[in-house]
Amino acid sequence: MKKILLSKEIHPEAMALLKGKVDLVVLPDSTMETAKKMVADVDGAILRTNIGFTRELIAAAGKCKIISRTGVGVDNVDVAAATERGIMVCNTPGINAVSVAEQTLALMLGVAKQLTVMDKAVRACAWKARNSNSTVDLDGKTLGLVGLGRIGLEVAKKCRLAFGMKVIAYDPFVKSAEGITMCADLDEIFKASDFVSIHVPYMDETHHLVDARRLTLMKKTAYIINTARGEIIDEAALAQALESKAIAGAGVDVLEDEPPSAANPSLLFKLDSVLMTPHSAALTRECEMKVAIEAATAVLDFAQGKEPKYIFNKKELGRS
Repeated sequence: MKKILLSKEIHPEAMALLKGKVDLVVLPDSTMETAKKMVADVDGAILRTNIGFTRELIAAAGKCKIISRTGVGVDNVDVAAATERGIMVCNTPGINAVSVAEQTLALMLGVAKQLTVMDKAVRACAWKARNSNSTVDLDGKTLGLVGLGRIGLEVAKKCRLAFGMKVIAYDPFVKSAEGITMCADLDEIFKASDFVSIHVPYMDETHHLVDARRLTLMKKTAYIINTARGEIIDEAALAQALESKAIAGAGVDVLEDEPPSAANPSLLFKLDSVLMTPHSAALTRECEMKVAIEAATAVLDFAQGKEPKYIFNKKELGRS
């Protein structure tokens, strides 16, 4: 029976799926010392976001042949190191698309309607806030998507159908999409959009893709939404743009430093024009169950000698 390490317990339905079919062990804490000891004799791992599978940890996992992520992002796995050791890195693309798209819309509506500001005003009996003329409609506005994968497409569909928004997008890997105007230049997205929404993976090429220069291209009335990864936006530059009112607001589910330090919080914390959630877009009850089952299924396929459905480094491993 294959021995599988869980970085953290997953949804009960996925746990039940694995029970009796693999030998499960759960990491008791998220320290590297503990992880290095426990990976020494495992055949695989199901990984959440509580720990990173670094090159050092992969080197300690001498028997490991699969790392299965409960999500689409693999930025907490050293994929190159895993590939060198012949380890499959599996993820769950598309499973979280609806949940993250809904969170994107929630953030868009939240900043457009100034929900946190208005809520705070009502609680302070400052009823006159209703006359501040600070809220806007989504209807008929232009949405600019940076990245047009499954989540971006889901956001586009919902915004077009629900709000009649015009959707433009930049994605060098997508030539066309129904109802969406593709832009050849990323800067055009920032210049033309009323709402810019980020939907690209985090990698070296996308680190601070949204920098001070690109933020200056945006309209003063525009908003930026990020449900991808915090490092894609230069957080200090975003705070400066918001503080100087160079842009109207931001809705972010992700930060550069997660979890944020209480001793050194993000500059964004001080601004009423920002709506923040704790990297929770894909943590709905429905989505947690679906990604856990998909991640568990990949491990079961491996244990039964089958090839998992989604292998992120399939090409690099030379699998057909």
